[in-house]
Amino acid sequence: MKTELLIAAGSISQIKAYIEAGASAVLIGDARFGARLPGSIAESELGEAVACAHALGAKAYIAAARLLRNHELPALPGYLRAVAEAGADAVVFGDPAVWMAAREAAPDMALHWNAEMTGTNSASASFWAKRGASRAVLARELNGEEIADFKRSVGFEVQVQVHGMTNIYYSQRNLLQSYMDYLGREASLMDLGPSEGRFLIESERPDERLPVYEDDSGTHVMSADDICLLEALPELLEAGVDSLYIEPLLKTEAYNVAVLRSYRQAIDAWHRDPGNFSFEEDWLDPIRELQDPGRELSFGFMYKEQVY
Repeated sequence: MKTELLIAAGSISQIKAYIEAGASAVLIGDARFGARLPGSIAESELGEAVACAHALGAKAYIAAARLLRNHELPALPGYLRAVAEAGADAVVFGDPAVWMAAREAAPDMALHWNAEMTGTNSASASFWAKRGASRAVLARELNGEEIADFKRSVGFEVQVQVHGMTNIYYSQRNLLQSYMDYLGREASLMDLGPSEGRFLIESERPDERLPVYEDDSGTHVMSADDICLLEALPELLEAGVDSLYIEPLLKTEAYNVAVLRSYRQAIDAWHRDPGNFSFEEDWLDPIRELQDPGRELSFGFMYKEQVY
């Protein structure tokens, strides 16, 4: 079975654009239950959005992995029933509250476990596999050897982020003082306006700008560089990784389309003839042309212990 190429989409038009560019699955959702989405697709639009993805031959997963508070839980069962009625292919969760609600409201729904930065060991993944999860979303902090070992150790699907920025800090409060306190050292905010956004600048690393993204679920501090594992795809594919995720956050649609096309070319070439696969430098060129010059393309943790 060909490796899945997954990206988050924030509207029906984006679903179409991204699938036409090469995505074989899209991650969509409502801001009430999903965090860091490129756009919120309302419960009333779920049926149309899922049908659109299916008509184009792709799967549609529903994001429900944000941290939830007590007052938000009553709406969860009804939402999950709507997700099931829409024909979604899976719900992505991290909070056990979502798992419990899904077992009652949508017992036949496939579940993908996504615990963000804590998805680092196969024992935790196996715990959720025994409770119905069919996929584990691995933490971006795992290196290549750890990813391969993780896949060998579990009997179900694994998903790895291969491109885009990563979340390095999250607070449910819509402010940054908690992060300043967490750092324990001097830091400041730079606001470059609506066209470029807001950045956190640490005094010890003045040349690195950490994007600050705020949505209904809180404040998210993002990485200063972008993961780009296009050249490392053979290692991930040989390890048996089932799904490769493109993070579209804070990128233009044109950039995301270019990324999808390049990864689609590489994935297809590898599957046609794994033994004679050869990386084509031309696959990187469209990405480099649209890449923000202030953000380096890196291998992230793929070949080392840490990058930040």
